[in-house]
Order: sequence, then C-alpha cells, then structure tokens
Amino acid sequence: MGDTAEQIDALVIGAGPAGLMAAEELAGAGRRVVVAEAMPSPGRKLLMAGKSGLNLTKDEPIAPFLSAYAEARDWLAPMLTGFGPAQVSDWAEGLGQSLFVGSSGRVFPKAMKASPLLRAWLGRLHGLGVTLRLRWRWTGFEDGALVFATPEGPRRLAPGVTVLALGGASWSRLGSDGGWAPHLAARGVQIAPFRPANMGFRVAWSDHMRAHFGQPVKGVALMAGGQSLRAEFVISARGVEGGGIYALSRLLREGAPLTLDLAPDRDLAALAAKLAGRGKESLTNRLRKAGLSPVLIALAQEVARPLPRDPAELAARLKALPLPLAGPNPLDEAISVAGGIGHAALTDRLELRALPGVFAAGEMLDWEAPTGGYLLTACLATGRWAGRAAAGR
Repeated sequence: MGDTAEQIDALVIGAGPAGLMAAEELAGAGRRVVVAEAMPSPGRKLLMAGKSGLNLTKDEPIAPFLSAYAEARDWLAPMLTGFGPAQVSDWAEGLGQSLFVGSSGRVFPKAMKASPLLRAWLGRLHGLGVTLRLRWRWTGFEDGALVFATPEGPRRLAPGVTVLALGGASWSRLGSDGGWAPHLAARGVQIAPFRPANMGFRVAWSDHMRAHFGQPVKGVALMAGGQSLRAEFVISARGVEGGGIYALSRLLREGAPLTLDLAPDRDLAALAAKLAGRGKESLTNRLRKAGLSPVLIALAQEVARPLPRDPAELAARLKALPLPLAGPNPLDEAISVAGGIGHAALTDRLELRALPGVFAAGEMLDWEAPTGGYLLTACLATGRWAGRAAAGR
C-alpha cells in the first residue's frame, strides 16, 4: 500500500441516489468532487427499482408524506420539507424526464425506467467536474485516511470532507451489503442492528397451494396491529409478498398476526346469505357463488381446513382468516432495511459526531418507510442535506 494518501477536496462514497445527490450539491458549491463506487457501474439498485416502473415520489401534501417515516419523522422533517415530493418532481423534470401521477398518487417518469434519468444525471455531474471512480471498495480507515481496494491495488484518500452514502444491508449483489458498519462502529459510531423492511414473509404451504404460486390475491383487506388496508399481495412458493404485505411488514416483523378479510365489501349477514347454498351443494361451489376467486377459495381451504358448513360460521371465518407467518424473508432479499447509523450519532447537519468532517446519508441512516416513493425521496433529500452541509464546512 502506498504510504502517501492522495489529497482530495471532497469525497463521496457510494454512487446511488443519496451519493449522487450529495455529489451534485458539493460540485454545485464549487467543491472538486470524487465519487468512489464499489460496483462496476453507478446506480445499480436505482436501475433495478426502475425495472418495474421507477416510483420517484408520492404526490401528496407534506404533512401526510412525513407521517410515513414514523419515529424518524421529526429529525427528517427539515430535509424532506426542503426536498419533498414537489421538489423531487421539479428536479427530475430538470433532467429532461416527463412525469405522470398514477391513480394512487405515485409519481413516475413517463419512460418508466430509471436509465434515462440516470444517464442525464451522470451527464450533469460530469459537466460539473465530478470524477467517478468505479470498483473502488472502501475498506476502512488508516492513519486518518480512507483506504480502498481498487483494480490497481490498495489506495488511500485524504479528503477535506467526506459524505458516506453506501446504502443499507439488502441487495448485496447490487452493492448494498452493510459492510461499512464495522468500520464506523470501530470508530465509536452508534449502529442500530439491521432488520429487513418492505419484505415478504414465509408461509409453510401444502402441495394444495402449488397451482397458485405466483398468482395475485385481489379484493381482500389485510389487518395487522390495529391497521387495516385494501391491497393486493402475491402468493409465492415460499410465502407471501407484494404491496399489501410490504405496507404491513413492520408490524408483522414485530410479531403482529396477519388476518385477512376475503369479502371486505360484504358484512357478515350478507356474506352468510350468499353462502347458504342449497341441499348438498359443495362448499367450493358455495364459495364460488359467493364471489370468491379460485385463489381465494384455495387460500380459505388451505388456512381454515376444515371449513365449517354452517353459513354464519363460514362467513365469520372468511372475514377474519388468520394467515400464519413463519418469519420474514432474509435481509438480503428485502427492498429496504431498518437500522443503521442512529440519530444520536449525527448532528443536525448529518455529520458524524465521532468523525468530524464525515457526513452520512441515504439508507445508511436508521429510518424506515414504506414503498410508494418514500424511500427514494428520503435518499435524495438526505443526500442533498449532507452534501450541502459538507460543502459549507
């Protein structure tokens, strides 16, 4: 390893949304910026998110938007107020991206994919003089310098200011593996344990359900921990996943039982009347005539075997069907994570108290939010905040 560390003005580690936004703020303030990225190309998780439609933000007033961040709301509020849904949309349009708002209020580029936005963004950063060093993996501190494993061997950098934006601990194949945590913990930075967020859950299905793997479950209400919502989810070979499950994932992760209402548009009496049947009519036929789809019938038969034949008892079972979960899917498969650098370890400027001159942003921080535009907006907002603070230090 070379004995002399390379002196640079401003360093950003991580070329995801938070890191690129920090680099944009630093460069816009006249700082000479180097972005070090461990992967062969930037923005890999952003590109993966865009494969199913890049949900940039949520078009709603700032008060309900902030409520999605639960206990992190108060300390994130200045950042999200300064760069919330309206500002994210303006920023994306400034990069040449035409946007539209979906029926749920979610904001997407009309191109749907992330690649056009990322290309335009990288072009802007190049024009600002930002240098991108790929395959540079941060391996810790040494004698006041930051050490990297690079294709040319170990390298050491001594920046004037540093912004860390290395992501959380999910999707390691895209670069977010949480490998940074021991380096900071060794320097006295408080790190909350990582936990999966916005993830699926395991269910021990019988062979009876095999024919329904991959099918969406629609027209139901999901209930957990005192919350209820109408949303879809998907039956997978290992359990359940999708929007409805992700929205309740924090409550489910913390042990709240999941209950399904398979007929949320009918009260008990109306559903019981539909289930009355005639003579020796089969239960399956009665369920079908009551409006249940094949996948809902299969789900009821799987979870509540044997189903009661009495219409009132059957209706009660269908409107409060407990779905036993066997725990969350692995952390590395979660869309996002809870845990990371605790609020107490940071100043209001997102500077690490234990490491003056080093700032942190994005999913490295200990906050949690649902899908629907909240994740990306907070990454951009915290990256902007940290970049501005670092630029002025």
